[in-house]
Amino acid sequence: MTDTSEKGDAGMDRARGPTLRVRACGPLACFTRPELKVERVSYPVMTPSAARGLLEAILWKPQIRWHIDRILVLAPIHFTSFRRNEVNSRAVAPAKAVILRGGKVEHYFADEDRAQRSTVALRNVDYLIEAHFTLTEKTGPDDTVAKYAEMFQRRLAKGQHFHQPYFGCREFVAEVLPAEGGPGPIADSRDLGIMLWDIEFGDKRNTPVFFAAKLERGTMTVPPSAQEATASLQKGGAP
Repeated sequence: MTDTSEKGDAGMDRARGPTLRVRACGPLACFTRPELKVERVSYPVMTPSAARGLLEAILWKPQIRWHIDRILVLAPIHFTSFRRNEVNSRAVAPAKAVILRGGKVEHYFADEDRAQRSTVALRNVDYLIEAHFTLTEKTGPDDTVAKYAEMFQRRLAKGQHFHQPYFGCREFVAEVLPAEGGPGPIADSRDLGIMLWDIEFGDKRNTPVFFAAKLERGTMTVPPSAQEATASLQKGGAP
């Protein structure tokens, strides 16, 4: 997710949408830390990439790209832990040659591949997401900023979404609401450490980008670009 709307070009400035606000809450959330591969352990605050995924659940179009500006924490940060069954591997579809010509298909039984793992998740989460979008190179002559801003606000007000919004894991369902009328951010301030900013998708490989995250009176400000996210690691003294 690369912000191209701040380069000063007049055309790019017009391609930047207004700041939009969304409230999301739910009983459980798990924004998994990538350095802990076996057990699922959540970051203390929603990651920008998870927030982007939540907005894309409401409105995804190839003509727009979402950029997260700030994440406000509206409920105290509390963790909970539990164990659950997970599978060690996933079922693989048969090869095309097997489908066309027939042949042996390997069966997969989840009951024989289960493992019990611990999850350290967040409970009773409540967030306010502030974000904007920029138009991409796939826009047509009828695509405007106002068109997609109104589309998003309309879908949010009606409770419409392309798929169920969730907090990190699909089983942790998120309730998405208009921002008006919600509580204010908590008074908590803390250093959140190194957090995943987003994934930069490429033709050959996808690269994770991290940043030095801080919560200041319940608000986490998100770097606007991958370059600034990486630069924050040096400023914050990270290795």
